[in-house]
Amino acid sequence: MSSSPFMNHLRSELRIRGYSMKTEKSYLYWIRYFIRFNKLKHPKQMGANEVRAFLSFLATEQHVAINTQKSALNALAFLYNKVLEQPLGDLGFQHAKQGRRLPSVLSAPEVKSIIDQIESERDRLILALLYGSGLRISECLRIRIQDVNLEQGSLVVRCSKGNKDRTTILSQKLEGLISKQIETVKLIQQQDNDRGYGPSLPFALSKKYPNAFRQLSWMYLFPSTTLSPHPLTGELCRHHLHDSVPRKILKKAVQLANIPTKRVNCHTFRHSFATHLLMTGRDIRTVQELLGHSDVSTTQIYTHVIGQHFAGTNSPLDNII
Repeated sequence: MSSSPFMNHLRSELRIRGYSMKTEKSYLYWIRYFIRFNKLKHPKQMGANEVRAFLSFLATEQHVAINTQKSALNALAFLYNKVLEQPLGDLGFQHAKQGRRLPSVLSAPEVKSIIDQIESERDRLILALLYGSGLRISECLRIRIQDVNLEQGSLVVRCSKGNKDRTTILSQKLEGLISKQIETVKLIQQQDNDRGYGPSLPFALSKKYPNAFRQLSWMYLFPSTTLSPHPLTGELCRHHLHDSVPRKILKKAVQLANIPTKRVNCHTFRHSFATHLLMTGRDIRTVQELLGHSDVSTTQIYTHVIGQHFAGTNSPLDNII
């Protein structure tokens, strides 16, 4: 199925429209699943009824999460509305509403305790950037040397969620670790260049600038330890570090820091970044811009974490005790 002309056509349509590799994999997965669910019938022979039955199956029998249902629906909507040009119309299918969930947030001492458990300077820098700049783990690992501005204390985040760029703050305390990491990356690049290899480059940049792979600015700040084929061109190159590496290191560090009462993952540091900025009086619009949220209502969840939504109201019990 993955190598069929139809699936290759879908892949081409996704790439023409500039969808990310992550979205491409997700959409192709759900479309394959949909076809197999309907006993390999071609999507042209199906429509809204089959889509509705598939989504109901995911919700009632597979018990998938609401966001997973939305991912499946988005994939099928793309298939029918954009590729097959057979609009699904109103499916009459409604997702269960997802209740508000407050994010898990670490205190500043807990953040320090976790980072202190990590011996590797590279891995310590990754977690420090997640907290110090409010990055998603994918954003952190995709940082290239050219995105770092030590003089201005800023960091450019490229092709973030929604395919948007933004600038965020960079802690002055990380200047030493970043400078060391850049020197390490420089050595890796020199070794790769001697063998004719270089970093994974975006789009067709390698064709437009054949020697771009020799420029330090295009190297990832956290390069992978091995070479791998480029997902689009197939050329052997050095991609960025896989996100499973910092996740495993974080899990061990949390255990060593002895923080059993909180669920901690890489995104927890981004939550903590936003919460701590609001606690120190930063304007919510500034925090929204630093996080890259399109809507301030997304950022407002952190005011619930620190209780600002109560507008300074105290418990009446405080007045009698």
